[in-house]
Order: sequence, then C-alpha cells, then structure tokens
Amino acid sequence: MNKHTSEILNNPFLNKGTAFTEAERKQLGLVGTLPSKVQTLEEQCNQTYAQFKRKSTKLEQRIFLMNIFNENRTLFFSLMDKHLVEFMPIVYDPVVAESIEQYNEIFSNPQNAAFISIDRPDDITETLENAADGRDIRLIVVTDAEGILGIGDWGVNGVDIAVGKLMVYTAAAGVNPSQVLPVSIDAGTNNQKLLDDPLYLGNRHQRVYGDKYYQVIDKFVQSTQQLFPDALLHWEDLGRSNAQVILDKYKNDIATFNDDIQGTGMVVLAGILGALNISHAKLNDQKILIFGAGTAGMGIANQIMDELVQAGLTPDEAKTHFYAVDKQGLLFDDTDDLTPAQTAFTHKRAEFTNADELTNLASIVETVHPTIMIGTSTQPGAFTESIVKTIAAHTERPIIFPLSNPTKLAEAKAEDLIRWTDGKALVATGIPVDDVEYKGVKYQIGQGNNALMYPGLGFGLIAATAKILNAQTLSAACHALGGIVDTSKPGAAVLPPVSKITEFSQKIAEVVAQSVVDQHLNKEPIRDVKQVIADMKWYPEY
Repeated sequence: MNKHTSEILNNPFLNKGTAFTEAERKQLGLVGTLPSKVQTLEEQCNQTYAQFKRKSTKLEQRIFLMNIFNENRTLFFSLMDKHLVEFMPIVYDPVVAESIEQYNEIFSNPQNAAFISIDRPDDITETLENAADGRDIRLIVVTDAEGILGIGDWGVNGVDIAVGKLMVYTAAAGVNPSQVLPVSIDAGTNNQKLLDDPLYLGNRHQRVYGDKYYQVIDKFVQSTQQLFPDALLHWEDLGRSNAQVILDKYKNDIATFNDDIQGTGMVVLAGILGALNISHAKLNDQKILIFGAGTAGMGIANQIMDELVQAGLTPDEAKTHFYAVDKQGLLFDDTDDLTPAQTAFTHKRAEFTNADELTNLASIVETVHPTIMIGTSTQPGAFTESIVKTIAAHTERPIIFPLSNPTKLAEAKAEDLIRWTDGKALVATGIPVDDVEYKGVKYQIGQGNNALMYPGLGFGLIAATAKILNAQTLSAACHALGGIVDTSKPGAAVLPPVSKITEFSQKIAEVVAQSVVDQHLNKEPIRDVKQVIADMKWYPEY
C-alpha cells in the first residue's frame, strides 16, 4: 500500500471505505485494498446502524459512533441525519459526561483537536496549524473544561465537549465538518481525582489563573485571527471567574460568543417569548426570578435584560424586573463574594421591609411574587409545591423553567408543575421530557436545549462573514426561535422540538445572516442571504 493509499483511507474527510467505486479505486491506488463489493452510502448506513444497535450501553454506543466519526465523516453524519433524535443525547449531552469522566481509560484518537498547553505558550500557533492541517477553518469551539455543566472541572478530558458540540453544528445546521476545529486549553485542573490518576493525559498541576492564563488566551485569539481570519470563535464551559471576562474582552473586536452565557440565555429568552406568545402577555410586565446565579443564570438574566432594553427600557428600569437568588438568598449590593456578572442584578436592602428574611426561595417568592421563575441551581426539587402554588396564585400563566440537568438535578418535574398549577404553568425543562397528560389535554414540554439555538446562530454568522455578534443579532435569533411556537393548540410547547432542529436551524441562520447584512457587519459583500446559506450548507453525500 503506497503512502497515498493509506493517507486516503486514514483521512476521515476523504475516506469512503467500501463506497469507493471501481473507477475511484483504480485512480486512487486502492485496487485490492478493500473487499470487492462497492456499497452505497445507504447500505453502509444500514449496516453501521445494525452494529450500533447491538451495543449494550449508551457509552459503548458512543464509543462505536466515535470510531465511525474518526474513520469516515460522511458516513457518520449521514447516519446521524437519519437518527438525529436518538443520536443527539449519545454524541453530546448527557452521555458525553460519561465519556469525559472515562476519557483517560477509553482514549484512542485525538479527533483532529488542537491541544494547547498553558505551560508551552510558544507552541500555540504551531499547534493550531498542525491540527488544522491545511483545512479552511471557519468554526472553532474552545474549552478549558473548568465548568462543565453538572460535572465541573475535567481538565483536558473536556475536549470531548468541543468535539461533541461541533458534531451538533454539522448535524443540525450543515456546517462543513472539514472546516471546524475543536480546541482544548489545558490550564491544569483542580480535580484531585484526575491529578491522582496515573492515566490522566493532561497537565498534572493545579489550574493556572490570572495574568499567565489571560496571556495564553490572548495569544490563542491572536493566532486564530492570523491563521483563520474568517473563523467564528465559540467559547464553551469556562469557569465562573473567566467566562464573562473573556467574552467581554473580545466580543466587540471579533466574531465570538460564549454558549453557556449567551446560548443558554438565548434559548431561555426564546422560550419566554414563545410562552408570552401563548399567554398574550408582555415581557415588560414580568417579574423574573433566577434561582442559581452562576454563569448560566446570569447569562439568562443578561439576555432578557438586553431584550428589555431593545424594547425601550433604560438599563436601570430593566434591572428592577430581576431577582437573582443564589445560595446566600436574594443577592443584595452588600452580599459577600459577588461575581462581576451578579453585581448588575442586585437589590438594595432598603427596598424590602423583611430584607433579612430573604435567605431562602420560599420567603423570596412569597415577598416578590415573580411571574417567571428559572432554575439553574442544580438543587433537585427546589421548586416545591407550595412555592409553585404561591406563584400561580398571583399570575394567570406562570412561566416556570427548571433547567438544571441531568434529571436528578432538576428543580422540579414538568408533570408536577402542570398538576400543581392546574395546567396553567408554561414549562420548559433542561432535559427531554415526555408529553404530560392532564385533564384531557396533552401538554408538550419544550426543552431549553442550547442545541435549538447555537447551530443556526453560528452557521448564520459564518455564512454572513460577520465581523462581530451584537445584541441586535442575538435578539433577532431569539425572536426567530420563539416565533416557531403553535399558539393555537392547547398544551403547545413554548419551544420547538429537537426533532425539527434542521428546519429551524436553517430559519435562524437566515435571520441571523440578514441581521448581520442589514447592519453592514459582513466582511464580504452579500447580495442574497438565502443563496449564500444554501451554497455553504454541507450535506453528507459521497
């Protein structure tokens, strides 16, 4: 087998395996290196899916699919296209968490990722060049894996998050898989279990913070701009202390977003807009309680705040609509250890006659009567029957989103929320939930899954060659997603189902690209947004 032959069969972007035709085998020097039968992509998919179904656990299914991904991207995405709803939780959340926790034990392939070490800043440009290997990179998902939702700090193992996220971009929106780059920034880890594990593959020291960390981030951003000037930079699962700081530093200069801050906020805002389409209420009239004031919770607050400002309120007026609650209770301006993101949403003690009592959710709900309650606390069962009934007593259609996942961390179950409010609650959850039957009505429960938003958003920004992503474009995307709700049907979901993700990712991409072009934020001249998106969309075909 000559070098050329092995290169093609080992290149997942070019390999077709048994689907190489006889003419291609002749031309590419593959004669005799494959079994005689030339399979169609359809036949390969059927054969591979049957193998997938024989795996006994979800993790084994994921490992099997990753092997297909590593060998043949077209086959992998053709298969995912046919079984999208079944594969999404396996290639990404929640099964990706298992693969991260066992990354050292099951590692077999770097999956074309770039591994940047904080201890070797001089290697950053070379690392990115080597990982890209001459490909035209348009989308980078980068993580330092300090704050992976639900499981915390997993060091270099968290690269699987970036790989999984990019798979969803391709499957949902049609981003070309040869134009994406997953990046791990290995800044060390504070996970003692990993530091003690002889198999751990990352830097074996505590996490580095401060100037040294920010210098590496800066060098990374500069290198990406130099090597891949048309690439969108997507930040994922950074820690509380760094996520907002990094986003704020670069968002006005380059096309970038942080999915935990903005993506989560956008999907939740879209869900709220969908719910308000059903209840015919106005966002300006809502009182919003955020339970769990971390990166996700404050990202949601910021997104709703931006929307209120877009609707004509001043920032000070908009701020009065929010109640941020964390482990200390309601956040006041004199609360200890506030994060920069939290300080924008505090209250003064003088606003309340019972300020000292506002240390738990029940007393806060009793005092402020929120109309919208969002859970990002990972406190299972925190939305109790009495709390939910208190909210429902003071608003016609309460909007209640227990978003913490996995299931065991959810603040409440959808079926309980429907029952406790006699069918009035408008509910979205963080995990997929079956329809709830109550008093003869089938309630569809929307899933506040970032995958509803980021694939279409990212694809639209790339297609439009966006210079930056601003509040106006974010708002346009939220309205596009929130507007897909069927308001005429009793029990309609506040968000569209993941099963229709390819359709509405296309719609969001078009709205986003149009917003970029309308604001003259595109680098390349664009006459027809729909045409540009159609031309750029990749299909899994040989």
